Amino acid sequence: MAQVYLICGKICSGKTTYAHKLCHDRGAVLLSVDEIMLAMFGQHCGGMHDTYADRTKKYLLDKSAELIGNGISVVLDWGFWRKDDRDAARDFFGSRNIPYRFECIRISDELWQKRIGRRNKAVLSGETEAYYIDENLAAKFEARFEMPGDDEIDHWIITELS
Repeated sequence: MAQVYLICGKICSGKTTYAHKLCHDRGAVLLSVDEIMLAMFGQHCGGMHDTYADRTKKYLLDKSAELIGNGISVVLDWGFWRKDDRDAARDFFGSRNIPYRFECIRISDELWQKRIGRRNKAVLSGETEAYYIDENLAAKFEARFEMPGDDEIDHWIITELS
């Protein structure tokens, strides 16, 4: 039976890597806000970033429902950083009787900083088109992230390796 996997976690916690593995293992389609935003706007879209991201999320929620209706599982890779985002997704899928599963990656602060450094190096060298995360942006993202409670998550992924 097709279902939606919602990947929760901080930026640079390994969500996208995990999402790709999940897609491979489950025969699912990956829907990523970052992938669309970077393709459409590149690294910077200024003060419109949050507006564009919200519109992209709405589009991807609707697209995920369409795919599920056609029997195709979906992995949503956009972090679900805030409790109200997670609650809204639960309401969206629950009201449509679409099976969903929240998976959350937990990462230590030390490993998180190490991964940000690695990502930034890869962005600067042109190895990846991911977002460059400077100290101010990392602090902004950290402040926005609300660690979910155990009652919100169906499966925890504890990341302790590099």
